[in-house]
Amino acid sequence: MMVHEAQDQVRMGLTKKKTKRTSIEIEKVEELDLSGLSLDALPKPPINLGIIHKLDLSNNNLQNIPESLTARLLNLVVLDVHSNQLKTLPNSIGCLSKLKVVNFSGNVIESLPKTFENCRSLEELNANFNKLNKLPDTIGFELINLQKLSVNSNKLAFLPSSISHLTNLRILDVRLNCLRSLPEGLENLINLEILNVSQNFHYLDTLPYSVGLLIALVELDASYNRIKVLPNSIGCLKKLRKLSVEGNPLVSPPMEVVEQSLQAVKEYLSEKMNGTYKSPTKKTWLGKLVRYRTFNGVRTRNHDSEGLDVSEYHSLDCIASPRYNIASPRYNMGMFSPRRLLSPRTYFSR
Repeated sequence: MMVHEAQDQVRMGLTKKKTKRTSIEIEKVEELDLSGLSLDALPKPPINLGIIHKLDLSNNNLQNIPESLTARLLNLVVLDVHSNQLKTLPNSIGCLSKLKVVNFSGNVIESLPKTFENCRSLEELNANFNKLNKLPDTIGFELINLQKLSVNSNKLAFLPSSISHLTNLRILDVRLNCLRSLPEGLENLINLEILNVSQNFHYLDTLPYSVGLLIALVELDASYNRIKVLPNSIGCLKKLRKLSVEGNPLVSPPMEVVEQSLQAVKEYLSEKMNGTYKSPTKKTWLGKLVRYRTFNGVRTRNHDSEGLDVSEYHSLDCIASPRYNIASPRYNMGMFSPRRLLSPRTYFSR
């Protein structure tokens, strides 16, 4: 788009809305919408950027945002630059001390500038579908007001340990990354309601014990990973209403428990943690004989030393070996009666 055409679009995109704060005071809230205009570059705006509260530059072809532009957006609250070709964010983004919502999903950004941590008013960060391979190490120490952190579909191998200091965080979405593990200390996220770590495929093979200490957690999605054992502490999550663990080679809890219900999973893990879990009794060979009606299996008090009434039984067909030919008169079917099978003597005399 030509520069003069872009400038015309800037004028058209600028809208003024009046919001009544009190019966006397009136404040003008400025919004600049330049989305979907196929912009390759941003022209010099013919307005005072200091009055802009919301800037929408989404769905364009922008490869960068000028440092000088961001530095003058001192009152910006919402910044939307999703679906562009941005490779980096300007360092001057750290000047946006009033910024609460930022969306730069659908770009090719590999890392966030260090100054990004100065946006201490930030409440929502959407960085989905980029090429992020790491987050700033101290992000959790600085963005203390963050409530939603969505960084799915990136290349993150680890999350910084400072994440555990985001005590106001309610949603953490890190699916479709390359996560090897989650940081310890997640129990500090006392307001976290939704945790999605799904589809890290062959990388994530364990969850930390602290996941089960997220007292406000309502939804946990750990599907399609390599997790074999869920931490027993998950049995303590009283507010948990949704648990997704399909696509994992689970051993504990076994899939037959998972398929029953969430409550069954919580009870299983709780019993494992308390040491009160008793594995289901396996059917013995004796039970199999009863099942196949070899004998009635009724326990008695006086019939025989084993306490089993074997007076009524069915013959065992098709029992033969090269050594003992049951067709021979010498080895009639009486030799294969349950009394002989149950006898301590396990061979036949000749």
